Amino acid sequence: MACARVPLDEQEVTEPRGPLGRERTLPALHPDRKEERCFVPYKPLPNDSSPPQVEEFLEHAKFMAEDLEWLLALPHDKFWCQVVFDESLQKCLDSYLCHAPRGLDPASLPSSPAVADMQRTLHRAVFMTFLRMATHKESKENFLTPAVFGEIIYENFLFDIPKILDLCVLFGKGNSQLLHKMIDNIFTQQPSYYSDLDETVTSVLQVFDTILERCGLQCEGATAMEPLKLSAHSQPTAMTMSQQDLVDLVLYLCDSTTTIHAFLDIFPAACSSFQSHGFLNRLASFYETVVPDMEKAVRKRNFDDKGLQEDLWKRVSHSCRRMVEIAHLLLQHTSKWGFDRLFASLLRFLSDYDEQFPIADDISLLQQALPVIPLDLTLSLFLSVCVFVCACVVQGALCPVSTAELESLLSCIRDLLPDLGEGFLLACLQEYDYNSELVINNILEDRLAPNLEKLDRSMPRPVKEELPDVLSSRSNVFDDDEFDVFHRDQVDKSRIWRGRRKGESAREMLNDKQHIAEQRARYQTYETVVDEVVVEPGTSAANYGLDDYDDEYDDTYDINQVGANDLDQDSLLNRRPFTIPQVLRTGNKQDLDNEESEEEEETGQVLTEIPMDQFVQDPALLRERAEARRAAMQQRKGYRPEPPTNVVGKPKGQGQTLETYLDRRKKEANKSRGANHNRRVMADRKRNKGMIPS
Repeated sequence: MACARVPLDEQEVTEPRGPLGRERTLPALHPDRKEERCFVPYKPLPNDSSPPQVEEFLEHAKFMAEDLEWLLALPHDKFWCQVVFDESLQKCLDSYLCHAPRGLDPASLPSSPAVADMQRTLHRAVFMTFLRMATHKESKENFLTPAVFGEIIYENFLFDIPKILDLCVLFGKGNSQLLHKMIDNIFTQQPSYYSDLDETVTSVLQVFDTILERCGLQCEGATAMEPLKLSAHSQPTAMTMSQQDLVDLVLYLCDSTTTIHAFLDIFPAACSSFQSHGFLNRLASFYETVVPDMEKAVRKRNFDDKGLQEDLWKRVSHSCRRMVEIAHLLLQHTSKWGFDRLFASLLRFLSDYDEQFPIADDISLLQQALPVIPLDLTLSLFLSVCVFVCACVVQGALCPVSTAELESLLSCIRDLLPDLGEGFLLACLQEYDYNSELVINNILEDRLAPNLEKLDRSMPRPVKEELPDVLSSRSNVFDDDEFDVFHRDQVDKSRIWRGRRKGESAREMLNDKQHIAEQRARYQTYETVVDEVVVEPGTSAANYGLDDYDDEYDDTYDINQVGANDLDQDSLLNRRPFTIPQVLRTGNKQDLDNEESEEEEETGQVLTEIPMDQFVQDPALLRERAEARRAAMQQRKGYRPEPPTNVVGKPKGQGQTLETYLDRRKKEANKSRGANHNRRVMADRKRNKGMIPS
């Protein structure tokens, strides 16, 4: 068997041969090691297929998918023997690349879920086969020498430029990164493909010439050095050629532009090969020459099948978008390339180009690519064209006729066709370059463009939406003031002046004492102070500017205790009713005994009567009595006093008890509840009660 870490092209294998089983040694890549298996080619499903045809397609595609799955399951050496020496496999893969449905083909939309699943399975199997064929190293043990790999794929035509282009079209969507790695590896291991690519670019330019010739046109860049053929004048144009020739030409253009765009999008390194042949200039000239005739032919020719006309219009529009995107890719990957022939005679092309990709970005790219070369006349022309195109894009679709002429055209058409709406007629005029005769003729012969057929013929003229009034929607802090001219009809103009007010100086302003005179009457009431006013009998004090004095009113407020009965937790009235000190009491001894008995009922303890002559009592006795009253009250309410705490503990170094440790932790956690830690809260409370002036 083959040795490990040796490339496949250097390996040899020993196999038995003949009825006697004699062993022989062969290279790992040898035709005799190929398995005898016939790969069936791909057959597409017809558009209008019957149930038997669908069943035949499913069975045929199933055989093809099973063969490819078998191929992918082979080991490395057997796989490459089958790929290199089995011609039926290459015919099978080529048939799929040639006949598989593209994006715009009707067959790309399967008629049933079974067909869609089978097509998806077969699509994946073909892609995985090409991906493995483009990989020269699958693992550390299974690989090919890079030079030998490049020779194998090139000499055996496993890959060529047409195949690579088809791979990009069919598998580019969703697999762009894998395809880029695959194609990059092919071009890296075999540089001969770059020379094949140069020949392919020449063939693409010949395709453009063929389309121009079939349309009876001449591209400026293609035939500038060649004499015009005498038979060119007798060539049919896009308007006069047969319908089938026009269909083939549109399909040819659509397939070519789609393929080139897919290839350059996935493998941008190929842009240099296209640029070396002046492809961008030729593409722009081709676009300017062919696209107007193609669009005119598809739009104005009479088709029996309107669905075919819509499909052709869709393909022409798709081709235009792809050509614009190709130009954008070439510009994005341009490095110090000549721009002198880039945008000459390309107003139509630049207009469509600027709609998808702003030209200002390309100007910035040009300045980055050519930092040392000054912007000469070529760049000036480029900027002038860009400014013109940008102005056209900003202004929108420019109407070639004036408003009066447009109204005249509408009136002329409506005289003959009064049942048609002005909106529909405007769309027809725009479509046919404001040619009223052509519009009337196409309407009467029912040969309108597909986009006009979809419109409502009674469509009115679109009404221009008026922007809301700025004055009605504005909002300002000076709205509705005395100088708001937008909401007031009359404004005092004497209070409005520009700059310094005329006839006014600083001295006059300081000497103006008008404001003092205005305040004089207010303060004159305070000038006269009268000690005594004689009130005549039968007159009221109000006649003399005096207020009546109500003694009862003042006495009422004198006995009120303002704020004394407010609800407050710290209020003394809520804790204990107000009592007159004993020293100030007047009464007999029986009244004093009654008050003391009431106090004893509240506290639950009978206190010893205090003699009248003992004005100052012993503080220690008072504290003892207060403690006794507090203990009695707590006992009555069921209050359990906290056990004594010991936070001092023993001297340092002798250890502490558990009780001391717990007491210290409790003190640390609750120290903010007492002492001086809540002085701000208590100060705020006193200030709120009016005890501290704010």
